Amino acid sequence: MSRTVTVNLGFKGHFKAVRIRLPKDEPAPWTIDHPFRIVGKEIPRIEGADKVTGRARYTSDMRLPGMLYGRVLCASVAAAKIKSIDISEAKKIAGVKAIVILPGRVVRCAGQELGAVAAVDTRTAEDAMRAIKIEYERLPSVATIDAAIKPGAPQVYPGRPNERKSSSSDDSGDVERGFKEADVTVEHSFRTEVQTHSCLEPHNLVASWRGKRLTVWASTQGTFSVRDELARVFRIPTSNVRVITEHMGAGFGSKFGARMEGLLAARLAREAKAPVKLLISRKGEHLTNGNRPSSHQKWRLGVKRDGTLTAMSLHALGCGGIGGGGGVSRPLKAMYDCKNKRVVEHDVFINAGAGRAFRAPGCPQGCFGLEQMIDAAAHKVGMDPVAFRLKNDSHPVRRAELELGAKRIGWERRNAKPGQGQSGPKKRGLGVASSVWYNTGRPPAEIELKIHSDGTIVLYNGAQDIGTGTRTILAQIVAEEMGLPMSAVTVKIGDTSWPFGPGSGGSKTVPCLSPVARTVAYRAANKLKELARTPLGAVPYEDVVFRDGVFFTKESPQKRLSLKAVTAQLGSRTLTVQAERAANYDAFTKFIAGAQFADVEVDVETGVIRVIKIVAVQDCGIVLNRLTARSQINGGVIQGVSFALFEERVLDRRNALMLNPNLEQYKIVGTLDVPEIDAVLFDVSMGSNAAGAVGIGEPVTVPTAAAIANAVYNATGARML
Repeated sequence: MSRTVTVNLGFKGHFKAVRIRLPKDEPAPWTIDHPFRIVGKEIPRIEGADKVTGRARYTSDMRLPGMLYGRVLCASVAAAKIKSIDISEAKKIAGVKAIVILPGRVVRCAGQELGAVAAVDTRTAEDAMRAIKIEYERLPSVATIDAAIKPGAPQVYPGRPNERKSSSSDDSGDVERGFKEADVTVEHSFRTEVQTHSCLEPHNLVASWRGKRLTVWASTQGTFSVRDELARVFRIPTSNVRVITEHMGAGFGSKFGARMEGLLAARLAREAKAPVKLLISRKGEHLTNGNRPSSHQKWRLGVKRDGTLTAMSLHALGCGGIGGGGGVSRPLKAMYDCKNKRVVEHDVFINAGAGRAFRAPGCPQGCFGLEQMIDAAAHKVGMDPVAFRLKNDSHPVRRAELELGAKRIGWERRNAKPGQGQSGPKKRGLGVASSVWYNTGRPPAEIELKIHSDGTIVLYNGAQDIGTGTRTILAQIVAEEMGLPMSAVTVKIGDTSWPFGPGSGGSKTVPCLSPVARTVAYRAANKLKELARTPLGAVPYEDVVFRDGVFFTKESPQKRLSLKAVTAQLGSRTLTVQAERAANYDAFTKFIAGAQFADVEVDVETGVIRVIKIVAVQDCGIVLNRLTARSQINGGVIQGVSFALFEERVLDRRNALMLNPNLEQYKIVGTLDVPEIDAVLFDVSMGSNAAGAVGIGEPVTVPTAAAIANAVYNATGARML
């Protein structure tokens, strides 16, 4: 039976009472004033010791009896028809156990998968790859957005234009009227480059068949998506496919589904009748295993002299190689109170690896343009950029974050006039950028909790921990809700034999799983109270108190039972409790807010930009673990700095081949380039779910590049276009 509760939602100095109807057996959402014992503390990851000592097993560590080693056969050209593939010499090499050639005879990007080989060791597999002869009929290719949209450009997909309108293009309000009402207009164009995912652990899988049952160890962000794709392709029941991910080394959006490497590994294993490990090379990672699409953005803003935005217009071209998903308009649509907004977005195709979701897809690119435009508009009407944002942004959390961040960075130090007032070649400047993200989690997700007669408590869920501390957070929540130490809770995740869990993307893992963990613990505690009521004197259930691992009654607190004393009544039975993710409640705010401030130094003689400090103020909902939350903020900022200043995929414009497909010429921010990061966790009682949790894996990286760009302008008077 449902019940209605009133919860104070918001943050310090800005609360509002909200009535929430709770489903049966659901606890009321946690709020920031809850007297937490474990949640919200700095708790080291429970798997940390395993990782630093090397005991943690990643997919690349898997060794099975009789295991073979696979290598993917990739196209060496960017555009061609395949006339023939001759595997006869490769088949003669001793130790080659299986060769798979994919159907299809058109190559659209270098690195495109054409087949795979399995052999007794990696050297033999590579020898076999070199022995395969491919005859190409080369076709003209296109390597840049500018070239792709020219009349007569080679078509990536013959008969279809390279430039296609995106479904996200739309208008709100009356944009033309908004520009007529403006006192001034601001126009700029911006470009962002491709950023490849460059995961520390490359894409890899181990596939093993037993009859019609397939077991796969995968470095994946979605154990269940891998399972479902393999079951569909091989036309076997999902119950015949088991996917395991004990630990993994990052994905950033590039590791969903089995993908081609998973299908090839499973085919090789089936043909060779032996387990096969297939690991993608670093070159393959750069070419076809994921990238953040590039963008060309044309912006126009209309502003009144008092700083009021009257119209905002964006025309964007996004390029995800041979794939789509190049849209950048989400920040524009979700931020700022202007009623008149226009978005025209086109995807542009070139002969390069397909883009994939990459940590807040489209938002870092869109924020890079939008927040520089907001900065430019503020300067055009003579307003402080923070004050301009406060005037045009009614989001209560972001407003508070902007004011807090300005104090922490020392905003009063910024140059009153950009590029002026400093002598010498090294110029200092401060910049600001706001951000937005969307996800507070949603169904489906399930958790099973088993309580054994010896008091052992084990939580089961099939979702993977991609390195963000999911195991630790789930243990914290169960221990908190049941009044137990964390050591009393064992967490088992990363196996599709266990209850369904979400893919780790969209910053949704924690906000999907943490409410279910709290609910299942809440229900388990109630069931244990039922067990305890008889030995406590047959008291009513409502009179039993379960706290700090002991049971007692309100009337007789001196009579106490330990957890083990109560669970001993189970005998040989196991108490199993299950819960499913409930739908979200009415939250305090719709979006997740953030604000960042950058302090940079620019050497105007060499062009070298050094980021000295980033202040990142991030809406975190209920902070479940302050240590892992700060780690997420630090990682997001570092990746944002790398996107802004270091990473660039370079394609040869003559043949669309990548010239830097490695980690030597493809530059990623290094230790000495990482700035001081002031990670500010902004606690908010969101109320959207039982744990009050939001995801912060993505929103943190959204504004970093824009804040740096605005700081560079403040230092030099030059925009990063």
